Amino acid sequence: MLFRADRLFDGRTPYVFRDWAVEVGDGRILDVGPDPRAASGPDAGDVVDLGDVTLLPGLIDAHQHLVFDASDDPVAHLQAQDDAAVLQWMRCAAQRALAVGITTIRDLGDRNYLSLTLRDLFRDGHEVGPRILAAGPPLTVSGGHCWFLGGVADGEDGVRRAVRERVTHGVDVIKIMATGGNMTPTLGPHESQYSRAELAAAVDEAHAHGLRIAAHAHGPQGIADALATGADSIEHCTFFTADGVDANPDLLDQLARSGVAISMTAALLPGSEAPFPAMRQRLDAIIANCATLVRAGARVVCSSDAGVGPNKPHDVLPHGIVGLPRIGMTNAQALTTTTAVAAEVCGIADTTGTLEPGKYADFVAVRGNPLEDINAIHDVAAVFVRGTQVRMPS
Repeated sequence: MLFRADRLFDGRTPYVFRDWAVEVGDGRILDVGPDPRAASGPDAGDVVDLGDVTLLPGLIDAHQHLVFDASDDPVAHLQAQDDAAVLQWMRCAAQRALAVGITTIRDLGDRNYLSLTLRDLFRDGHEVGPRILAAGPPLTVSGGHCWFLGGVADGEDGVRRAVRERVTHGVDVIKIMATGGNMTPTLGPHESQYSRAELAAAVDEAHAHGLRIAAHAHGPQGIADALATGADSIEHCTFFTADGVDANPDLLDQLARSGVAISMTAALLPGSEAPFPAMRQRLDAIIANCATLVRAGARVVCSSDAGVGPNKPHDVLPHGIVGLPRIGMTNAQALTTTTAVAAEVCGIADTTGTLEPGKYADFVAVRGNPLEDINAIHDVAAVFVRGTQVRMPS
């Protein structure tokens, strides 16, 4: 099957190619290039001419929570539902994300490993859906952030056992709450939950089993500890203090030079406020720090933290993308950070994130040219997962 488009963005090159095509077979990309080179003899009936669109890699949201329903009180709603009802919600949320071109979701915290069940449903071909990278219940201390998801692990031995338990379940990534958060009142987001030794034990155990580890970290000490212990990504990285934001310039510089992934959960519905009062009060300072990291060349990816509030539905990532030029990214960089860079951060760059031979045929067609007008990312004409069309306009 050959897919033609007026424009193509491959996820790496900072411009579009004109009149290129993608040849697909058995769910993977066989060739990409000008029509005469890409076409290896498909019949006319095997050519899909998408017309005046830009073809680009499927978007990757590196931080979602499918288990939360993006309501005013997602925690209460989750606690009131049994697993069957929650799984059905998660399925609908994943399909909502897919409809706007999000072909990969990294789920960084669920209950009872439900995201693995959904992952396998889509992966095994029972239903076309986004690729899911699942963490299972996130590691947290007794009474700590999101304890109600069932991931309580205390002490160095406790976190090692918890990592091994997740390995047994077959998770794709480990999530640990280095600091408190906004959804759980027992520990503030600025407060560290784990010591540096405990974080190091979790990182060591995850890496020993070939897994990446994502550290939720708001407070400066938690961020510094996650960096020092070798966490693969630092989620949020807001530099919360008890009453504001305090980003030490030396730590910002260390983050930029280290190459650690900064997962900036910056996607919100337009016109909405940040989901929690503490976040609203600090939003300008958080954005300024993100801009500093971008200017310093830090490895920043845009993610959503989708599910935690009504302004973070599971299809919100494109709204984060259109805001990236305001913190210093070009339009091409904004697209690359949510495709190729996000794939590298998630450890799946060998299979997705760019339009290259050998990778899965996950791509989205948008009307217009998002390298000229980033808002074109919202105007989706078609979405494909492993070469299978999942959305076309009526």
